[in-house]
Amino acid sequence: MRIASSFSSKIRKGVEGRVNLLSELDHSFAGLVKGRPVAWFHAASLGEFEQGRPVMEAFRAQYPDYFILLTFFSPSGYEVRKNYNGADYICYLPHDSKANALEFVRIVNPQITFFIKYEFWYNYLKELKSGDRYVYSFSAIFRPDQVFFKWYGGFYKGLLCYFDHIFVQNEESVKLLQHIQITNCSLAGDTRFDRVFAIAGQARELPQIADFVKGEACLVAGSVWESDMHVLIPAVNALKQRIKMIIAPHEIKTEEIAKWQDQLKGSSVRYSEFVKGIHVDADYLFIDNIGMLSSLYRYGTMAYIGGSFGNGLHNILEAATFGLPVMFGNRGYYKFQEAKDLIAEGGAVAVADVAQLTGLIQEWRNPKISDAAGNISRHYVEERVGATDLVMKEVAKKLG
Repeated sequence: MRIASSFSSKIRKGVEGRVNLLSELDHSFAGLVKGRPVAWFHAASLGEFEQGRPVMEAFRAQYPDYFILLTFFSPSGYEVRKNYNGADYICYLPHDSKANALEFVRIVNPQITFFIKYEFWYNYLKELKSGDRYVYSFSAIFRPDQVFFKWYGGFYKGLLCYFDHIFVQNEESVKLLQHIQITNCSLAGDTRFDRVFAIAGQARELPQIADFVKGEACLVAGSVWESDMHVLIPAVNALKQRIKMIIAPHEIKTEEIAKWQDQLKGSSVRYSEFVKGIHVDADYLFIDNIGMLSSLYRYGTMAYIGGSFGNGLHNILEAATFGLPVMFGNRGYYKFQEAKDLIAEGGAVAVADVAQLTGLIQEWRNPKISDAAGNISRHYVEERVGATDLVMKEVAKKLG
């Protein structure tokens, strides 16, 4: 019931955010642009935004005269990043109809457009290429089971021809595209690696977190849901020796945190209380705010990343770039190449149940073991940095 309510709330926000959008754009956009060329970046949601951010910021640095438009499809992206100062204008993307695309492209008139990862909108692509405009896709990834590669996928294959260039994440994607005679593509990698590498270099020092950890072994549980805590809590409770743990829920819900606190053996405290001097010797610290997670990993010994016992694994690269060994549920990770890679290389483990998770935490308390696995994670990220530079070199061929 809660999931349905949350889903309907997001739908409502998306609908409300698009009411009168085109008329408002038509009324104000030209006055804001003031004759500058427009670069349009489109992200489906928050994850794609983070993926696109390195290219957006590199574009801003290289072409400061451009007006940057950022659009989102989903409220979960727009609501969180609607005040992002790296773009000049942020709004929803009107739904992909012929009339909407015609009007939107007429109003914003982008000289160059970037679609991030899985964005292939027929009417927008067709309208963009009806004029003298450049259109790119980056951090794209393709799989054999996608409609582009089916015998009946001719229409969808045609969408790919509208791009001036498609930058893909892996060699398999290049081969798949070339097999259907799509040659405007190249291997660049995943710009998320550039993003998380930059995050590690910009991570804030958090003295209160250092005071909580006190140099002890610490498990950072990031972006966790009820399905994760259903396994994590009994696993931690079963440990013979208590471990410090920082828990950052994916959604901050007071009643849910209170329930988890009651279920944990040992003392726990919320961050908002801890900074006031309450329960400073607690075993478990619940983060009850948004925006700290990427800076928390630097204080951990190991990381558990949520989502994989539910709808899908969240970002494991932020933990990996800090040199932490990573664990997650063994169900919803198969679509994530980095998860499969790190498992194969020894930097991550997909756990099946409470017993396996308990044993793994106990094993990773040994610094020699956790450091070795963590170094694999760190090197995995470092070796894959550079996709943004490849994208920008191609852009420079068009824009100079």
